[in-house]
Amino acid sequence: MPGIISFSRDGVGYIVVVALAVCLVCSVLVASAATFLKPLQTVNAKADRRSNILDVAGLPTGPDVDVNAVFRDRIDLRVVDLATGEYAKDVDVSKYDQRAAASDPDKSIKIAPSDDIADIKRRAKYAEVYLVHDEQGKLSRIVLPIHGYGLWSTMYGFLALEPDANTVDGIKYYEQGETPGLGGEVENPRWRAKWDGKQIYGDNGDDVRLSVIKGSVGANTPNAEYKVDGLSGATLTSRGVSNMIHYWMGENGFEPFLKNIRSGKLAAEG
Repeated sequence: MPGIISFSRDGVGYIVVVALAVCLVCSVLVASAATFLKPLQTVNAKADRRSNILDVAGLPTGPDVDVNAVFRDRIDLRVVDLATGEYAKDVDVSKYDQRAAASDPDKSIKIAPSDDIADIKRRAKYAEVYLVHDEQGKLSRIVLPIHGYGLWSTMYGFLALEPDANTVDGIKYYEQGETPGLGGEVENPRWRAKWDGKQIYGDNGDDVRLSVIKGSVGANTPNAEYKVDGLSGATLTSRGVSNMIHYWMGENGFEPFLKNIRSGKLAAEG
């Protein structure tokens, strides 16, 4: 390359050309690595998501567990039309990606500001639901994906319900960017345990009553079955959790589906 050779090694032009060449080579290497590793990243992300679902469903997980095998044997993945609460028959469950659909105008709906209490702007028309069965094939839990804005980030998680489609059996957040030690405590197992046995709906079955309160729920707290301890020092994150529960368990979320399950209109087994 006569042009480069003609530069003085002590000159600015030589330094700039060499720096650009190094940047170009590094860019090609990084882009190639990202492209080459993309399939592996996709597989790992899917396995991690499944591992979180098994965890909130009370099934075995960890490095010594074949996550895919447990998922295949114990969990029935369905896709639900949120408008009707019925299973979507024209969707390929194995290929459906609810998170990707939420950003596709053809596969999602824009949420009116007055309804957008979870601050998510859009949601997919169809949602994934995970029906967990025991070893006898009987429904043991219903796992639902939830997400909503906290203080700093959109938090993604799963809520597990008992077969009555009303009693909480677990909650887990697998992606969030809240303040460590404060809002980030949504991942703390001790706080997650406070959700077990809580009720979502009131006696009429369509009034979402479950909320995260400010402070602690005591033995004498009225309607304690509908209340969860707030996160200390994280009022806005706690409010964000409450809001997403109210949105996703409400009429614009999974309420029609859960109502169909409770009434027996929709089969959850077999």
